[in-house]
Amino acid sequence: MFEFTLPSLGADMDEGTLTEWRVAPGDTVERGQVIASVDTAKAEVEVEIWRDGVVHRLVAEPGVTLPVGAVMATLLEPGEDAPPVAEAPAAAAPVVAPVAAAGAAPVTEAPPAPAPAAPAARRRVSPAARRQARQLGVDLDTVTGTGPWESVTIEDVDRAAARAGTAPAPAPPAAAAAPARAPIDKAAEMRRAIASAMGRSKREIPHYYLSEQIPLARALDWLTEYNAQRPVTERVLLAALLLKAVALATRRYPEMSGFWTDGEFHPAPAAHVGVAVSLRQGGLIAPAIHDVADLALPELMAALADLVKRARAGSLRSSEMSDPTVTVTNLGEESVDSVYGVIYPPQVALVGFGKPTRRPWVDGDAVRPVPVVTATLAADHRVSDGRRGALFLAEIAELLQHPERL
Repeated sequence: MFEFTLPSLGADMDEGTLTEWRVAPGDTVERGQVIASVDTAKAEVEVEIWRDGVVHRLVAEPGVTLPVGAVMATLLEPGEDAPPVAEAPAAAAPVVAPVAAAGAAPVTEAPPAPAPAAPAARRRVSPAARRQARQLGVDLDTVTGTGPWESVTIEDVDRAAARAGTAPAPAPPAAAAAPARAPIDKAAEMRRAIASAMGRSKREIPHYYLSEQIPLARALDWLTEYNAQRPVTERVLLAALLLKAVALATRRYPEMSGFWTDGEFHPAPAAHVGVAVSLRQGGLIAPAIHDVADLALPELMAALADLVKRARAGSLRSSEMSDPTVTVTNLGEESVDSVYGVIYPPQVALVGFGKPTRRPWVDGDAVRPVPVVTATLAADHRVSDGRRGALFLAEIAELLQHPERL
């Protein structure tokens, strides 16, 4: 028998609220299967089991907030018999109906109460959408979900409220003995979680920073030609090339991908690249795309689009939250020239890309305008030094000069 505990889904998570079990006692589960949903400060996350087994007992109840590491369930190893259960006390003797007095009407025994109906399966509703529905008085059972796997999003709730002309539901009067509890400010809660993780990062990690100017003319020309041969729905964005270049560069410089735990560095066997995603309600989240170096560009582009969509709908998996080995933040075309990030512990490196900008570039004896992106590196000095960091950035730049190799 083994215990399933609430996993840490990032350095900014101290606790989580169990919102749903996806299994029941007696169910056989396989490694990687989603068995529960947990609401954290940033998102509702689908929690996966990491060992095969059979569910023995569900310890935690939905709605309960648990600290990281708390036991949620116990499971049996495959083929293991359940431990003997103490014999239940004998059932009480049936109640005999009282005998009616002479001349009185006979006493009729009341029929047993019907068994309660089985609860309906819980719908996928993002935490933000659930709060919005409560505030607007919207019945979630009447809302059609348009998010991933038909999950209900904030926009779905707003549309339902607009159709019904629903005004925000008035709060019930608070009892004199029990003052009303202030609603949870999810945005403020997220900012506190981010502040805690970033404060820990700056206290514990000796950062060093480097930057590299990378010309993008070859990459963009190749990408234009590549996309011209594909349907619009299958075209690849520059972001996919940047992610792939970072992942491939970690193969040559493995000290940029892994974890600092228990006082030493543990290199990662594969590059699971965390992608910084801005959320509509504010804040950032950086879930991982797994095995980026091994993905073909169309696969990587599809994975990136899916990850961003699910991150903003609040529908991520625990493995995507817990195992990024290096993070990439890409501020895109509408942002600043460069970004110097803070490492997300226990990771040891973060790569940032600013917006591509046309700049004068020396090419042989000529100077011509070229699209250029500033790539930056924040790295952990306990694991690497500036020379290795510079070589890592140079490798990313070299890979982007040969996009066909990606």
